Amino acid sequence: MKSSDLLKHWEQHFGDQVADREYCIPLKTKDAARIEALCDMFPSSTREQILRDLVSAALNDLASDFPYQAGDKVVARDEEGDPIYEDAGLTPQFLKLTRQHLTNMQQDKH
Repeated sequence: MKSSDLLKHWEQHFGDQVADREYCIPLKTKDAARIEALCDMFPSSTREQILRDLVSAALNDLASDFPYQAGDKVVARDEEGDPIYEDAGLTPQFLKLTRQHLTNMQQDKH
């Protein structure tokens, strides 16, 4: 979910599976005031839901903004037959590590 989709998401008010881990962080005063403003604007959402959705949107934005870095391996060809090289940048590393942590968290639940 992109940050631009958050308002629509909060208006629809549905949630995803929640991890067992909690992350406690102090916020900058201005950011805390913004969170409280959102809580006032969307009283059917809890502070935790708003924070959770904001973190999710920010992580999605960050992952989509990782720059593509062409690797050495050709993984496909475009419609004109030109090579498409694997992404050797941060995206594959981030996705791989995310999958590893997700697997570990799912195994911890069992």
